[in-house]
Amino acid sequence: MKDFRYRPKDQYINEADWQELYVLTEHWLADLTFYAEDLDFLRHIIGKYFMWLSKKEDIDLVREIELSLIEMHHECEDLMKRVEKHLHHLAELIDDPFKYDSHAFRVEHELLEDDIMVFVKKVRKQRKETFSVTNYVVEEEELWDKEEV
Repeated sequence: MKDFRYRPKDQYINEADWQELYVLTEHWLADLTFYAEDLDFLRHIIGKYFMWLSKKEDIDLVREIELSLIEMHHECEDLMKRVEKHLHHLAELIDDPFKYDSHAFRVEHELLEDDIMVFVKKVRKQRKETFSVTNYVVEEEELWDKEEV
């Protein structure tokens, strides 16, 4: 999965028409919306157990994860703004193909796609870390017993 991309083949960006790129970019926006909600859910999980923690090292560990989730949420919002701007440019290109430099626009499209892929990999890693830390803290602090009370 090291080179995972949304585009179906190597020259897709150079060969695709504007409508195809528009549909692809709409998918990016939908995916980013999902990831923003996923990050909110992970923060909710962390927050749910945070109030029960008693050990300083566990509190520090959970705080570090939460700060990372907040940072990633901001990164997601920035990517969503970039994708929305990109969609706007695509709509203008569909209406007037000479509005922007086609080659420069396609390079921008590819860079945006690469940034999204880096972000997706980070979210996946963060999700694993969040569940791992949550599981560790729940077992370490014996939180299951506290919730049943």
